[in-house]
Amino acid sequence: MFTSSDLALIEGIAKIAAPNEACGLLEGTTGKDEYTVTTVHPSDNLASDPADMFEVDPRLLLRLQRELRDGPTDMIGIYHSHPRGPAAPSATDLAMAWQPELAWVITALTPKPHTAAFQFVGESFEPLEISVT
Repeated sequence: MFTSSDLALIEGIAKIAAPNEACGLLEGTTGKDEYTVTTVHPSDNLASDPADMFEVDPRLLLRLQRELRDGPTDMIGIYHSHPRGPAAPSATDLAMAWQPELAWVITALTPKPHTAAFQFVGESFEPLEISVT
């Protein structure tokens, strides 16, 4: 579940980053088959080829893991954009998938911004429903 402002923030960051991929981490809570985003944490894309892949800044990841330890929220997801492709996991995404408990949120920019969510299960991605409040 996203607030409309958090979803707009992610899509806005994706537009600004284009033609490169945008990326970041999602903080929130999880319940039975539900992720609730409370904070969007944008990251610089440190990938060697940011137009075709993403790499979240490891300093952000480590800082967030420390800050959220034993707190009411957790790191629940990772987001990135596909400036020229669909809002669906790519072969590169599948090869780089990590931490199956995280939601993967992908924003496509064409023909207009569209965001979808997935969870890495086994060796593939399964769609997650996105709801907006």
